[in-house]
Amino acid sequence: MTSLDFTTILPEALLAAYALAALMVGAYLGKDKLARTLLWTTVAAFLIVAAMVGLGGRPDAQAFYGMFTDDGFSRFAKVVMLVSAAAVLAMSVDYLERRRMLRFEFPIVVTLSVIGMMLMVSAGDLLTLYMGLELQSLALYVIAAMRKDSVRSSEAGLKYFVLGSLSSGLLLYGASLVYGFSGTTNFSGIINAVQSGHLSLGVLFGLVFMLVGLSFKVSAVPFHMWTPDVYEGSPTPVTAFFATAPKVAAMGLIARLVFDAFGQVIGDWSQIVAALAVLSMFLGSIAGIGQTNVKRLMAYSSIAHMGFALVGLASGSTLGVQAMLIYMTIYAVMNVGTFAFILSLERDGTPVTDLASLNRFAWTDPAKGLAMLVLMFSLAGVPPTLGFFAKFGVLNAAVDAGMGWLAVLGVIASVIGAFYYLRIVYYMYFGSETDGVTSRMSAVQYLALMIPAAAMLFGAINMLGVDVAAGRAAEALVGHTAEIAPTTAPETLPAEPERVE
Repeated sequence: MTSLDFTTILPEALLAAYALAALMVGAYLGKDKLARTLLWTTVAAFLIVAAMVGLGGRPDAQAFYGMFTDDGFSRFAKVVMLVSAAAVLAMSVDYLERRRMLRFEFPIVVTLSVIGMMLMVSAGDLLTLYMGLELQSLALYVIAAMRKDSVRSSEAGLKYFVLGSLSSGLLLYGASLVYGFSGTTNFSGIINAVQSGHLSLGVLFGLVFMLVGLSFKVSAVPFHMWTPDVYEGSPTPVTAFFATAPKVAAMGLIARLVFDAFGQVIGDWSQIVAALAVLSMFLGSIAGIGQTNVKRLMAYSSIAHMGFALVGLASGSTLGVQAMLIYMTIYAVMNVGTFAFILSLERDGTPVTDLASLNRFAWTDPAKGLAMLVLMFSLAGVPPTLGFFAKFGVLNAAVDAGMGWLAVLGVIASVIGAFYYLRIVYYMYFGSETDGVTSRMSAVQYLALMIPAAAMLFGAINMLGVDVAAGRAAEALVGHTAEIAPTTAPETLPAEPERVE
């Protein structure tokens, strides 16, 4: 262990130190008085660390004997996670204060979750992978059930915990199989063990179990069963957080695992990922049609969108990883804007999430209605919004990899899923005249709605530079795979000398 190790993990270390200091301050100086201050301080800390990671210009490095990797791929994912987490916290302040839910523990637990996410995308070892995943997951279980007086919130936290524990068990079992048959937990050692391009049966089973465990985290079908109930039952700010940063982290972790540890056997895992993608796209698109609760609808939207992101990953190429990163970035931005709108909906001071309440909303508040129209069109993949280019990118990557059938299925699923996004637009503009809802927004919430909507509409001109940054990040991951695996067979050990009796 050297000082360079701590330099490499400096962003994570700073956030961990901040979380511990904030916990001490909140515990000893008063809970309710400092809650708002701590939340805004956390937002600032996330943005500062994001600037440090994104603009630091640090060379790629590994720490702790290859257990932690700091490269272009991890830095790109970390910036997206930190900025989206900061946006969700900032736009949730007004909602939490009005519902008397703002506690000083909330931003601290979110910080610990974000630290886990940063570890996940930098994992270079199965142990680091599991540590980061569990740190993220345990924090998410807590905030899902943070509203103690709500049965739905408690149920959401319990369901998430039980099924999350199951997924962790499957992941651990898979990791133990991979370790048992490859002899190492380090990704570079695993890729050396499968250098011949053929997986042993034991390692293949281990990989399948690990992908199953990680599929729970991205809500991929058939491991999605927790998502609708947790999205609906959790407090809306928590749901907004679930729909953004953790999804980026989990998708980044899957990409890190399959390329850094199994990059020499793409044909073995791409079929599994493609199957998960198809199931997720179609179930998310079809099951969302019958939903009447907007939070539950966004849960099925999340399932479908994770399917599209997996299409890019299934291609097994640099282009596919780049398309996946662009997709996840645009997806996070769209969800920030959408949930900023959902957070503002209320009737007589009570939060409202049923779709029917949106009837004729655009007539009473044209600016917000237009912003939601743009976001819904983008989620549906209607040109010329960024959502269209995101879907086009992953489908193009599938065609480029010779998986045209996957792209065709993706187009069909996208057309089906467009129905429930356009139905929201229909309600807002052409619904029946009933007692509608009011949209009460703080200035931060208003910006969190308008800026993503404008980005989806006008960002298509140059993709806001995300495509270039994502290309470099993808090259850092996929290009690194060829460097990990040696080109020649390892030398055999010299024969042991004969013993003289």
